[in-house]
Order: sequence, then C-alpha cells, then structure tokens
Amino acid sequence: MRNTTKTVTTVLAAGALALGLTACGAGSSGDKNGALVVAASPVPHAEILNYVKDHLAAKEGLKLEVKEFTDYNTPNLSTQDGSVDANYFQNQPFLDDFNKKKGTDIVPVVTVHLEPLGLYSHKVKKADELKKGATVAVPSDTVNEARALKLLESGGIIKLKSGAGNEATPKDIADNPKGLKFKELEAAQLPRSLDDVDAAVINGNYAIEADLKPAKDAILLESAKNNPYANFLAVKKGNEDDPRVKKLAKLLTSPQVKKFIKDKYQGSVLASF
Repeated sequence: MRNTTKTVTTVLAAGALALGLTACGAGSSGDKNGALVVAASPVPHAEILNYVKDHLAAKEGLKLEVKEFTDYNTPNLSTQDGSVDANYFQNQPFLDDFNKKKGTDIVPVVTVHLEPLGLYSHKVKKADELKKGATVAVPSDTVNEARALKLLESGGIIKLKSGAGNEATPKDIADNPKGLKFKELEAAQLPRSLDDVDAAVINGNYAIEADLKPAKDAILLESAKNNPYANFLAVKKGNEDDPRVKKLAKLLTSPQVKKFIKDKYQGSVLASF
C-alpha cells in the first residue's frame, strides 16, 4: 500500500485551514536519514511522486512520503513551518505572489512538468461559439486568474490592457466584444461549475482529476512553448542542499519519469526537462 495521506482542506475558513495544518502531522522530523515528506496536489503531482516512490526511490536509498492536499495554500504554509520537507504543485508566478503576500521564503529546486490551462464547456464545442453575455468561471487566486485571462486573450475572446501582468483581473480587460461575465471561484471548484456556467478556465491538475482530458476536451488550451507556468519541486530556502531533496530532484527529472508522464497523461501533462 502506498504511504500516502490525503488531506482535504479549504482556504475559505481559518478553522479548516488550521485542521489541514494539524492533519499534516506533528511535523517533519527534519532527520536527513528519515523519510522526505512532500506535500502535493493529488493529480498529477502525487501520482508522479508515487511512481518515483514505488519504482525508483529505493535504488537511490531515498525514503519518500507523499501527503496530498486539494488547495493551493496549505502546501507552502506547511513547507514554511516544517510540517513537510518540500512541496510539488506550483509554478513560479504563483510562488512569487505567495511569498510576497504571505512573507514566506519558499524556493524552487527543479522544474518537472507543465499542465496546460484550458477552457472547458458543457454548452459549446468551440470557444468562438460562446454567446454574448455568457458567463465564464475563472480561478480566484491572483496568478491563475491572470493566466486564465491571458488564455482567453490568446484565443481572441478578449483583449487585455497593455502591460497587464500576473495580477490582471477582469478590470484589466480593454475589449470584451461578447460582453462576457466572469465568475471567480476557488480553483478546485471550477470543474463542478461547468453545469452552472457557459464555460470555465480550469487548471490542468483539477481538470485531470475531474476526468477531463485537456488535450482532447479543452475548447481552448494553453501553448507549452515558452510557457512560464511549469510546475516544480520546492523547499524552504536553505533546504536546497538536503541530500534527500537532491535525490528526489534527480529522480523527478529522470528518463523514467519523462516516459511515465508521456505514457500516462497522453499530452495532458508535458515533461519540462
């Protein structure tokens, strides 16, 4: 049986967040000879880590424990306070924004994969078929909302103001010819919103977890070329040289993991190394 603990949390209630942190355990031992505890989103991050744990880690003398979280805040907070040793779920713009707002000092170790952000709909088959006044759900966190708007811009659906960056919101839309309305939701809720809105921009990990196939089902999909949103293994600053972290970084960028990603996700997750 996999040594995996799944912790379901929400960022909407402080009490639930506290429970999420408590559920993480009494804390990582910090013992360089003990198991490396890594917080991860269930799909595809924990799946990739579990592949490493089950097939590669023993040969490198690495003990690996994977803890699953369904939100985008607890993994960094748990890494910062030492409840876990590392995390694997985020991209650089998201981490930069998180460190700035929370006063944390989490740093990337090695880039592993990209999950293309996609626009999905149960009501139209093409992005340009969205009707005037249609409602589009987007992630509510700062970086992913901006990323969603940039995706819509790339598809010619809206146009953002010049200079709109990683903190762009619907207020930064310069041209909205269809008069689209935007509904901001916590990222994990977006797949469940598809029956209630005309379309939703969904992060790759949540799309896959909801049995959506980004490469097939998205009516608009982010390009992988020169994409700054690749996901990486991260640790609290100062822990980059932990021998266990170095071993995991090596394994996560191995030919075996590249093949696992290609075979399992069929283009819905792309290796970035």
